[in-house]
Amino acid sequence: MSELYIRVAEDESEEPMEIPSEDDGTVLLSTVAAQFPGACGLRYRNPESQCMRGVRLVEGVLHAPESDWGNLVYVVNYPKDNKRKMEEMDAASAVKIKRGSQKTSDLIVLGLPWKTSEQDLKDYFATFGEVIMVQVKRDAKTGNSKGFGFVRFTEYETQTKVVSQRHMIDGRWCDCKLPNSKAGPDEPMRSRKIFVGRCTEDMTTDELRQFFMQYGEVTDVFIPKPFRAFSFVTFADDQVAQALCGEDLIIKGVSVHISNAEPKHNNSRQMMERGRFGAAVQQLFSNFPGGSASWAAMFDRSQYQFPSSHV
Repeated sequence: MSELYIRVAEDESEEPMEIPSEDDGTVLLSTVAAQFPGACGLRYRNPESQCMRGVRLVEGVLHAPESDWGNLVYVVNYPKDNKRKMEEMDAASAVKIKRGSQKTSDLIVLGLPWKTSEQDLKDYFATFGEVIMVQVKRDAKTGNSKGFGFVRFTEYETQTKVVSQRHMIDGRWCDCKLPNSKAGPDEPMRSRKIFVGRCTEDMTTDELRQFFMQYGEVTDVFIPKPFRAFSFVTFADDQVAQALCGEDLIIKGVSVHISNAEPKHNNSRQMMERGRFGAAVQQLFSNFPGGSASWAAMFDRSQYQFPSSHV
């Protein structure tokens, strides 16, 4: 019998591929598997009954139904377990490719004990995965630690794991975060200052300074007078300040919320508009008994807006 080709597809809906038969009209399973890895047989749809039928397989040789392959399209059979395994492998490969495209970043480590060295930091984080870089930020003059540092890993999965939990380093709980990008030329003062909302009147500047020093060097603490239930804390490094924004921290048993302290230049237009409106209000109330000062002052205070974190 002369060589002929049979049409084989992985699925009935797909375009078939022609596969050569042997001289005796049979088809080797190895020939099918060469084009469809993992194939264990063939099947076809009976034109009369429209049911799927299997092709006879004997010792690795596929025999034509009724001695004639005809013009039918034969569909590849796969072992169920192997097919599932292949699908899982494909899914795993897709995830791996996706993760591989994600690059690691420098993580800021907040709350480091003063005694922690770079070798201590590397030894600790090496238990999670390969470490590319570690750095403990130190004062340029004294060489003392500023209470924070940076770490970077080789694998993105390791970075994700580290960021998702707190870390006990040299007896102190520390946090690892992705620091916000540094300010651009349009934001030269974005910042080292944070707004601490929901403060209580018994919190002093010294207590706030002592609390926030665990995250990094504190250069200033300001509590407005008269008391308004908030305060401002300024750090020596803007990355420490930005990393704390959005956090809820416990100070003296009270939950305070940390947010950005808006630069004054961002609100200058608003303040100008309020000033003009306030002058108009003062003029309006000057016609009422009791004078304009008390009414205008009351109105002006009502326009004061606190950051959303204070509410």
